[in-house]
Amino acid sequence: MEVPLASEILINVRPQETRVAYVEAGVLTDFKIERKISPTLVGSIHRGKVIRVLPGMQAAFVDIGLDRAAFLYVGDVRQNLDSDLASALDEDPPAEEHFSQEEAGDFSPVVHPPIQDLLHEGQWLLVQVAKDPMGTKGARITTHISLPGRHVVYMPTVKHLGISRRIENEAERDRLKQLLAKINPSGGVIVRTAGEGAAEEEIKTDIDYLDRLSKDIFKNYEKRKNPGLLHQEIDVELRTLRDMLSDDVVSVVVDDPEVHKKVSKFVSQLNPKYRQTITLYEEKTPLFDLYDIDIEISRSLDRKIWLKSGGYIVIDEAEALVVIDVNTGRFVGKKDLEDTILKTNLEAIREITHQLRIRNCGGIIIIDFIDMEKETHREKVLATLTEELSKDRARTKVTSMSELGLVEMTRKRIRPSLIKTVCEPCSYCDGKGYIRRKSTISNEIFRELEREYSTTDNRKSSIVVHCHADIVDWIYEVEGETLEFVEKKLGCSVAFKIEPNYHVEQYEIFRL
Repeated sequence: MEVPLASEILINVRPQETRVAYVEAGVLTDFKIERKISPTLVGSIHRGKVIRVLPGMQAAFVDIGLDRAAFLYVGDVRQNLDSDLASALDEDPPAEEHFSQEEAGDFSPVVHPPIQDLLHEGQWLLVQVAKDPMGTKGARITTHISLPGRHVVYMPTVKHLGISRRIENEAERDRLKQLLAKINPSGGVIVRTAGEGAAEEEIKTDIDYLDRLSKDIFKNYEKRKNPGLLHQEIDVELRTLRDMLSDDVVSVVVDDPEVHKKVSKFVSQLNPKYRQTITLYEEKTPLFDLYDIDIEISRSLDRKIWLKSGGYIVIDEAEALVVIDVNTGRFVGKKDLEDTILKTNLEAIREITHQLRIRNCGGIIIIDFIDMEKETHREKVLATLTEELSKDRARTKVTSMSELGLVEMTRKRIRPSLIKTVCEPCSYCDGKGYIRRKSTISNEIFRELEREYSTTDNRKSSIVVHCHADIVDWIYEVEGETLEFVEKKLGCSVAFKIEPNYHVEQYEIFRL
């Protein structure tokens, strides 16, 4: 049996920003950041109003009180919305319960009615944010409400019971199923991984609290007459402790006295046995410097990540997917080429899975491993990748490796990635990642001069090109022959005026 590594949770608090680091054996393995100007919306519950139904996309836009309308896909719409809400407000527990097939790993395709049969414009909905707004997209929402607790996730609008698939012990799964059947909750319940080994009283307390919370939310929904917030998720430091605090965590270190009090109170209510792990950090050295966390975060913002062997990986976040390329770099190996390639690929896997967690990359991810001739090597790489991803708290799925060494995988995306959170598109290249060469811009100017002025009489006029200083320098130093050719063809001189505020790609041509 694998011995769990001793872990620490470090909470760094500043007036406008809170950062939480999860450290295993001195190595950063998870990182969360939340800023006051852009708090996460995930988990918040709203009263929403359908403003447009799109049959062609089987989706709807819903006003939930934000700047942009939220997006509701047909698969996230409960059927019989009104009757479901009425039953959720009912104090009596459901007569029939069942255990979720999904939790047992048995997936069946679900056929949804057309969205135009489920929703209409002007309809009011109780919705929960499933994904934060990203780029030009609004928040993604669902009508399936779920309230996470320490040991369970409570779903007041459905009637099924389930056990986390990460709890693999069959005897424990049976115990928890019997326990839930005995408690007979009024809503749906899934026991979280943290619920493994929990006593009946602990789980019942969790369910009772979440049930009361759900009823308060429903009452607020009935009272509110316009779109807006009904329930906000707890702060990032409390969410982290609720989801990640376990027997493996030997200490929770907080560097702010007020947040230390808040965290201590929360943990005392959540699970008093962890109260002694909470400590206030009062040293002058910044908290994150204890494990060089800021250096690791800075490294995770780089496009190229070097491996210890001398190989490296390149990570590119595009709009539709994340692409990761593996290269041998300076690593030359000791035996043969195949052995060198295998070692590089295996080392890259550990770094890739580490970076996916730190960067919080999600959606479709394509990994371009170095081509391997031997089938056994390909199988070993795929097995190692699957094993390393099993340590990830986010849901992942890996497909088989293609003949070109490409592996397609998905990682559940809920919040924007680290790069999208702490960076913005380059104001100079507008996020493209490149600008045109000076030679390219110079020749564009020459071509426009020929196109616009070669057929007119320019003998009594002169032409002035307003552009960036670097372009003027390039033309006079390198393109003198081309300039002379163009002036001869136009029959007049061409002058250049430096515009300090122009972008290097910007230019304007005037005839005087």
